[in-house]
Amino acid sequence: MNGKIFPVKFSYKGKSIAVDNICHQTTAAALLAEARTSFQVDDDIILRLIFKGKTIAQETMMLNDDDDDEIDKNNHPAFHEGTKIPKSGAKVIVMGSAASGIQTLNSLRSDPLMRGFEDEKKAAASPTLLSTYWGPLHGNQDKQYKFCRFQECTDASFGSRPGASTPHAFTARKLLEQLATDPGVVSILTSRELIVGTLGEMDPIDDRLMQKKQQEGACLLGYNTNHGMRIDVKLRTDDLSGFRPYDELAATLIHELSHNWVGEHNVVFWTNYGQMRVEYLWKHACLMRGSVFANGKRTAQLAGVTEMISPNNGNIVQNANTVLINSQTTMNNICQSVIAELARDMAQHHLPVQLVVPAVLTFSRELMVETNEKDDATIHDAGGQRLGGGTADSSQNDASTAAATAGSSARERALAAAENRAREARDKSG
Repeated sequence: MNGKIFPVKFSYKGKSIAVDNICHQTTAAALLAEARTSFQVDDDIILRLIFKGKTIAQETMMLNDDDDDEIDKNNHPAFHEGTKIPKSGAKVIVMGSAASGIQTLNSLRSDPLMRGFEDEKKAAASPTLLSTYWGPLHGNQDKQYKFCRFQECTDASFGSRPGASTPHAFTARKLLEQLATDPGVVSILTSRELIVGTLGEMDPIDDRLMQKKQQEGACLLGYNTNHGMRIDVKLRTDDLSGFRPYDELAATLIHELSHNWVGEHNVVFWTNYGQMRVEYLWKHACLMRGSVFANGKRTAQLAGVTEMISPNNGNIVQNANTVLINSQTTMNNICQSVIAELARDMAQHHLPVQLVVPAVLTFSRELMVETNEKDDATIHDAGGQRLGGGTADSSQNDASTAAATAGSSARERALAAAENRAREARDKSG
């Protein structure tokens, strides 16, 4: 054998064997054969030799007996010219894998239920609906103002009994997502710029706060933790046989959202709650006027608030879904429904509803004006005008003003009006 001879120390399964007849011209196949002979490795073990972290020789599985690919691949020198060999010799790690295991691994198919990295990127890029209950146009929350997480009660949290008919935790989560994507709730969160950490299901049994309220003669249907960090709603009935009516769940959620500002049930709290209820019902009323359907029904019908919006036309809406609603009449119906609801709830706290009626009515008028301004701005942007609204030139100033204030909230418009009054007062005094 030509070339300088140097020792090679093989390491395999915790054993080491030194070989002295290796040189730079030794092929990878010869080195593999030397390692197999030294450790008496069975023929069904596929070997791989590693030197300084790099593979210098590797066996492959033969597809047939006369396959010469393995011989060709290992016909090169294992240690190329220029490879620095330590004075103590080359330390080569021998790794072995069973041929049957490799063959089994190669025959396995990838799990179709597991996403690869590319599939994860595609799924993140493609828009998905959080809930399909409200149709494709209202299946998601606002990107910024929303409920960040959802947490339902598992069966183990309140006990599972043989023959129990309580809805599954998956169904409870769908109901939480349905509440979060409710067009009326989305409108409230967006207009008030609210971000809630977690929307959860209140444990119907093991809940100490609920039990305390029941001992005091009250019925706890939800609670707000740290002014919006977490809101829990009691979804299930007392006997756990099903869920509470949806309109009650939505009212409870709005009630808890009002606690983001005020903890006590005082006049300020009920004023804010009443205004939020008006906005919730008004949003569904506006969708009744449009061509928005979800599973063949109006969103107001799905939310169970048709009678509160249009009590006289409720049967028409339920049967044909074709009723057209007058804005002022609809708002009057909404205000009457909300005031009656407030009177019932505030009586439990010994407060007269007359304390909040003026603020609720004022907010309803501002909400109608804001909606009309947005509608006018939309028509102006589309290059059209309302019937009977005059020519495009005569309404240009009004439309531009509406477009400028269309994105403002009721609070911003109130501040702007106060500034205008102050400016007019200064002009008169000057």
